[in-house]
Amino acid sequence: MSDTLSLPTPETRATPLPCHRAEALTNGGNLAEIALGDQLYRLRITKAGKLILTK
Repeated sequence: MSDTLSLPTPETRATPLPCHRAEALTNGGNLAEIALGDQLYRLRITKAGKLILTK
């Protein structure tokens, strides 16, 4: 069993989905704002490497 996470590629997915790296969304930091319609959300990468999305 491997500890390495293998991300699916468009070729291995049944239905291709957009894939974005959280580090790219946060520009190398740990926080990004994401707009959806007239709502603004915050994406945060925790010290434990988890993602939190809040309104």
